[in-house]
Amino acid sequence: MKTIASHNGLKATAESWRLLAAGRSALDACVEGVTQVEDDPDDLTVGYGGLPNEDGVVELDAAVMDGRTHLGGAVAGLRDVRHATRVARLVMEHTSRVLLVGEGARQFALAHGFVAENLLTEQARRMWLYWKRRRSTLDDWLTPAEDEDLELRAWYEKRFYRPEFPGGTGMPGGTVHCSALDGEGHLACATSTSGHAFKLAGRVGDSPILGAGLYVDNQVGSCGSIGHGEANLRHLSSFLAVELMRGGREPVDAGLEVLRRIVDKTPPRERDAAGRPTFQLMLFLLRRDGSHAGVSLHAGRQLAVADATGQRLEACASLWD
Repeated sequence: MKTIASHNGLKATAESWRLLAAGRSALDACVEGVTQVEDDPDDLTVGYGGLPNEDGVVELDAAVMDGRTHLGGAVAGLRDVRHATRVARLVMEHTSRVLLVGEGARQFALAHGFVAENLLTEQARRMWLYWKRRRSTLDDWLTPAEDEDLELRAWYEKRFYRPEFPGGTGMPGGTVHCSALDGEGHLACATSTSGHAFKLAGRVGDSPILGAGLYVDNQVGSCGSIGHGEANLRHLSSFLAVELMRGGREPVDAGLEVLRRIVDKTPPRERDAAGRPTFQLMLFLLRRDGSHAGVSLHAGRQLAVADATGQRLEACASLWD
């Protein structure tokens, strides 16, 4: 048995491992693990407290996939319901469809007893308004004074100006992914996100798309991703990683090969002066024999792991230091 998650998934792996140890399925473990992060208002990238779109509205995307049945379910642009992953599971289990979006996803969730609530926390609201005031000098908003809110200014500079990419900027994004291998040898995975901060209203990334944001095949393994969703969508990275493992690649080698292919096709507008992508992308791979790996374009990233030896963070292998 084993469970892995993105770096922000320590709560996810703790709950996931608790359920696996109690004999629960890999699907139960992943969904309930991710739910812990969706409930955390301090995680600005997922669920309650996630940063909103450019209009100040929190829109959530999530997907689950069950290796045992090879079925999946997803929601995109879901508003007012924090547990997007549980809703995605119901799409998989209660309908013949895979993906519900927008108001349809919301009504589906409400029909199943989920409670509508305002997902925009005070912290996220303040960050959104600060972003609106800093983004342009050509609208009605006045730029904040240098000493007006030093805490928000420090956050903004850290998230939007990326020193590792000379001359480049980065839109903040984030996601939580969790994969699990249960005691019966079955695999499952789940991914949840509020998407790129201050995104275009209605923008959907890779997280709810099977084969891009996540993919699992019980005979091979699973893969999930966080980072620049558009790059994942263009390459179906999670599906490709699983297929490379099917062909005999070790998890780390499969993940790095996917990243190399993404780099090779990255458009010039998304490269720095040295030719490196000006975005980050991470893949988290779990093979059916329990071997695992996390890989990233740029160094300094980690993955969360929980197994019989305990819970821990491990460094991701990367293409660049």
